[in-house]
Formats: sequence, C-alpha cells, structure tokens
Amino acid sequence: MDQSHSNTIEPSRKPGKHLTLDERGVIQALHHQGYSLRDIATIVGCAHTTVYYEIRRGTPNPKSNHGRRPQYTAKRGQKAYAEHRKCSRRSLKIYCEDCEPFIQWMVKQVRDKRWSLDACVGYARRCNLFNAKQIPCTKTLYNMLWAGKLPLSLFDIPQALRRKAHRKWTRNNKRIKGRSIDERPDIVNAGTEIGHWEVDTVVGHRKGHEAVVFTAVEKVTRNYIAIRIPERTKEGMEVAISQLKEQYGINHFSTVFKTMTADNGPEFTTFSNLESLGTKVYFTHPYSSWERPQNERHNGLLREFIPKGTSIEQYTDDDILDMADTLNQLPRRIWDYHSPAELFEAFLDEVYAIDNIY
Repeated sequence: MDQSHSNTIEPSRKPGKHLTLDERGVIQALHHQGYSLRDIATIVGCAHTTVYYEIRRGTPNPKSNHGRRPQYTAKRGQKAYAEHRKCSRRSLKIYCEDCEPFIQWMVKQVRDKRWSLDACVGYARRCNLFNAKQIPCTKTLYNMLWAGKLPLSLFDIPQALRRKAHRKWTRNNKRIKGRSIDERPDIVNAGTEIGHWEVDTVVGHRKGHEAVVFTAVEKVTRNYIAIRIPERTKEGMEVAISQLKEQYGINHFSTVFKTMTADNGPEFTTFSNLESLGTKVYFTHPYSSWERPQNERHNGLLREFIPKGTSIEQYTDDDILDMADTLNQLPRRIWDYHSPAELFEAFLDEVYAIDNIY
C-alpha cells in the first residue's frame, strides 16, 4: 500500500531542471546498452533532445578514423556542464566615458544629500539633467557598486546592506492604550488621502534618561517629521505635540493630522488626548512594528545620521530638524521622483488657502 509520507517513493523529475551526475550515470549505462534516445529520455524523465545534446557534449571528438570510437561518460559530461556554467552569466555592463558627468554628479548627491542610486537615476531622467544615453539604469549601477567599479563604497550606501525580516505573528497579551488599529478606516491604507501619520520614537542610549527623537511620517507624501524631545516619557511627548500645534496651528491641526498611529510604548500613555483636537489616534498590536511600515522605514533612514547606540544628547534641535529636511528632499520613485517636501508643501498650500478665501 502506497503511503504519501513514505520516503521509498521517488519523486518525479521536475521539467526544466538541469541533469545531475546520477542522471548522467543512468544515461551512460543505458546508452552503452544500446537504448534509443527516446527510451533513455523516458526513463530519465527529460526530453530526448536533452539526452542528444548531453551525449554530444560528453563524447570527445575522435583523434583519427582508425580504432575504437570514443564513448560518452557521465564524468566527462559533468565536466563539460561545469565549464559551460562558468560562461552562462552576462558580462558586467560598464558605463561608457559619456556617462562620467552623470557618475560624478551621482557621487556628489549620494555623499552630500544621502540619495539612493535609484533616486539619482530617476531624478536625473525626470529633470533631463543629462542625455538619456549618459544615464545607466539602477540595476547596472548596483552591479557596478558590488563589482567595485564605482567611486563609492558600501558605507556610502548602507541601504544596499539591509535585509528585511518580517514577523507574521501577533502578541495580544499586552493591553492596547486606546483605539486598536483594527478600528482604523480603510481610507488610511488606500493612499488616496493626505493627513494620516505613523509615529514612533528613536532612542540613542537605552540606559538612563536622555533625549530621544519623536518621529512621524505622512503615509501618502512620505513627509517626515523629527523632533528632539527631553526624554522618552509622556512629558517628553507633550513637548513634541506642543511644537506641532505651534507649527501647524490648532485650527488646522485635525486637517493636517487626520489620524495618528502609534505603538504601545510608555511615552504614548496619554497620546489619545489628541482626540480633543479632532485627530483620531490608533495603536498597533503589541510587538507588531510592521503595522507602521512607513515609519519604520524612515527611522531606518534616520539611523544613517544617528547610528544605534549613539547618544542623542550630542545633537541639537536644529541638527535633528536638518536631518529630517534632508530626508524630505530625497526624490521618491513612487511619486515619479518628486520629493516629499514638494508634495507636502502643496498639500499645506491647499489647507491654508481656505483662510484666504473667506
């Protein structure tokens, strides 16, 4: 009786898979016994043309017209296969001398403004800064980077070394501080309305009480706010909220900040008080940072300026604001390489234009 979990049943050969040394051994044995190409192909589980080309590759050319003709061997076929695989990759595409102006400009943008290679390519094409033939594609530039063909190092582009780890489980054994993210309206994720934010704090030293950075990112425009606050407490959060009220005005606060989504950190204990201004506040599930993807992504970009373990006490308020401004000037592919600053300023112009009408 066949068992589906038994290891005595050999699985059928997947089509398109390269021949193994064992399969070449079967071809050698059957070929020497006089089996036809189609019979061998049926037994091995491949096309008869595969067997034909394999025998041709694994059979050496005769040295003369006399004597015994050379025979196919699996060892020779495997060696020929290995040699051919060495040449199966495309050769690295190297930019021409005409691309040198773009390369120099790109290096300056990466080092001075911390742009990505893709942002440089997209922005240069959108603004017609160079001839189209002078701009290599993003894939070519990253291939050149890994091959050491660019005047940049991986330390200049730390994004190239990142690896994302997604956790798909949720822990619900911790009390949520207010409205759950499950209650958040679908329009927040639809990407059609500006004014929905994800917030968090970026910590320097985890031991002791010291300054941290309150961060917020608008989900559509990707506009990023970073404010230095005295400590990671509800009192420190009140300092950040006061600055936001002063900058955007209480009358327009609920228009600019329609919703805010935070985690369950201790600093957000009284964060729901913002609902008195008309802003809906939601909290993610415990230990579920992936529910604030845009904020996590931008906090990672901020870490290029403030590495983990570095005390934030050594940075001034203006330093933190300058870091956020730099990130907001970064062109984004999702918006045809317009920057978040451009899009968010256009949104604010619409918000405050209402006052001028009346």
